[in-house]
Amino acid sequence: MEQRELIVRLEEIVGPGNVLSSDMDLELYSYDASLDRARPDVVVLPDSTDEVSKVMTLAYKEKIPIIGRGSGTNLTGGTIPVKGGIIIHFSRMNRILEVDLPNRTATVEPGVITLDLQSLVLKDGFIYAPDPASQKVSTLGGNFGENSGGPHCLKYGLTSNHILGAEMVLDDGTIIWTGGKAVDNPGYDLIGLFVGSEGTLGIATKLILKLIRAPEAVKTMLAIFGTIEDGANAVSEIIAEGIIPATLEMMDNIVMQAVQKAIDVGFPLDAACVLIIELDGMGDGMEHKASKIMDICRRNNVRDFKLAKDEAERAVLWAGRKGAFGAVGRIRPSYLCCDGTVPRTKLPEVLGKVMAAGKKYNLPIGNVFHAGDGNLHCRGWQPSPPHHV
Repeated sequence: MEQRELIVRLEEIVGPGNVLSSDMDLELYSYDASLDRARPDVVVLPDSTDEVSKVMTLAYKEKIPIIGRGSGTNLTGGTIPVKGGIIIHFSRMNRILEVDLPNRTATVEPGVITLDLQSLVLKDGFIYAPDPASQKVSTLGGNFGENSGGPHCLKYGLTSNHILGAEMVLDDGTIIWTGGKAVDNPGYDLIGLFVGSEGTLGIATKLILKLIRAPEAVKTMLAIFGTIEDGANAVSEIIAEGIIPATLEMMDNIVMQAVQKAIDVGFPLDAACVLIIELDGMGDGMEHKASKIMDICRRNNVRDFKLAKDEAERAVLWAGRKGAFGAVGRIRPSYLCCDGTVPRTKLPEVLGKVMAAGKKYNLPIGNVFHAGDGNLHCRGWQPSPPHHV
């Protein structure tokens, strides 16, 4: 099908103002947060499941590739239209359809921004737990497609652990529901199949999300270490002690320096790494757990240990952690983030090899990652070119 004919057919479905095809539009939709690029033939912005179904039906009949897209913050290249075709962008399908507190669920459209839902339900004392660092801009449909995690995944799990049901549009336009508000639905776990499939098995148009009670108390700590090995060993020992913090994050010196240039959060620039440790849950017993964590850090040569005194200090620490990706981007707009998961006890060894590779190839590599579950995020970028006089 010629592009002009395709545009006309799509405009009949979603309206003339909701089909984008200019060179500028196609260029803007040619990339995400990965390093790959490819231009779509057209971008369509539907407003309902019915419109999505009609677009999918058209694409199926004409054998046109199709990709669903949220905010494009994903690092996997999952929204790159490598074969051209149609991008379905869900910015218009951004409604929170229902918050059902008795059943502890929220039903949303895929274009809802993650933090918008979290802020809304927190007013009633509930949380939607998955918290990717991009939560201010990432969409719940994108989290669904990528099975997004975040700092709190150590205790609460990934997106897949918080999706109860979904309305899906299959490749031929068929609309199905899988799962529901019940915690355990009969039949095959199709939700487990769809979450993380990056739209290859179907496009989600409604999501039923699990809400949980906000914790009674939260305690956020910053542990400062002189060596990466000491910080990594403290991580392993905390988990071995049987303590599962809500978050256990590590940030190395290179990333701390980048963060400090972007946001002054008070990270010590002469330290090798810091751990951001957060406990949440019932107030009773939390001081005991915090004391145990302090003892473990001392045994592993912690240089300093700070406790956030109030919500403002906690917010500053998290601004540093969640702003790390953007902070590195200020140094080099193009950098590669490689994710990998290793056993916690192997963190010192793996981080040592990462640093050795950086030295060997004169490649700056910064590390900020979910240390509690051994999920590494290594960011490398081209060093500054030499200046010639």
